[in-house]
Amino acid sequence: MDLEKLSQDCMQIAIEAGHAIMEIYNQEDLGVEIKEDNSPLTLADKASHEVIMKGLTAFDFPILSEEGTSIEYSERKDWDTYWCVDPLDGTKEFINRNGEFTVNIALIKDKKPVMGVIYVPVKDMIYIGVVGEGAKKGEAGILDPITVQWKEGNRVAVRSKSHANPAEEEVISHYAATEAISVGSSLKFCMVAEGKADLYYRHGPTMEWDTAAGQAVVEAAGGKVYVGSTEEEEFTYNKENLLNGSFLVLGK
Repeated sequence: MDLEKLSQDCMQIAIEAGHAIMEIYNQEDLGVEIKEDNSPLTLADKASHEVIMKGLTAFDFPILSEEGTSIEYSERKDWDTYWCVDPLDGTKEFINRNGEFTVNIALIKDKKPVMGVIYVPVKDMIYIGVVGEGAKKGEAGILDPITVQWKEGNRVAVRSKSHANPAEEEVISHYAATEAISVGSSLKFCMVAEGKADLYYRHGPTMEWDTAAGQAVVEAAGGKVYVGSTEEEEFTYNKENLLNGSFLVLGK
C-alpha cells in the first residue's frame, strides 16, 4: 500500500470537499438542522460528505463517515483497513463563522490511523500525516515538514473552544503548561503536530471520526495519543461503541 500516494489523492479530495463547504459558508442560509443526537447539521456537512464519498469509492476500502449510513459493529468488526471520515469537523464553529472548522480523512489499519489529511477551507491550509514517514503542512501545493516540539518548560496546552471542561485543568497543571489556547475542531491536533502547542487533553466525548485524522497527523509528526489522562494505553479505533472516552495528545 503506497500511503504517500494515497495521502496525495486524499489531499485533492479534501480540498474539493472544502471548496464545496466554502460555497455554502459564503451563503446567508447555512441550512442548519438538529440531528437525533442534538448536534447540528448543515448543507455544508452534506455537500462535503457527497464529495468525499464520490472520491473515496475509487479505493477498495469501506468508509465510515459521520454523515454516512450507520454501520453495525457486526459488519465492521472484521474490517482490517477502512476510511474514517468527518466531512465537516467543527460544525458549531462553521455556524459561528469563525473559520475554525476542517475536513478530516483518515485511513485506519489494524485499529490504528496510518494516514490522515486535515484541510482548513477558510485558510486553504492542508495537513498530511503518514505514520512512520512524517507529517507536512502547506498551502497552494507547497508542503513543508512539521514535527512536534516538546518543551522543557513554559508548555502550551490547547483546548476545545466549544467543549471546555474543568477536568482539563488538572492535566494542564500536571504537565506544567503555563498557557492554554482555545481553538475549534481538529485544529487542536494540528497545533500539537506543528509544535505550536505541547499537549491537548479532551475530557468530554468525541466520536472516532473526530480524532482519527488528527491522531495520524500528530503521530506522523512524532507525537502520541493516549487513552485517558496518562501515558499508558495507546488510542485505538473500530470499537463496538464509536463514542470516544477522554484522551491525551502529547507532543513527545
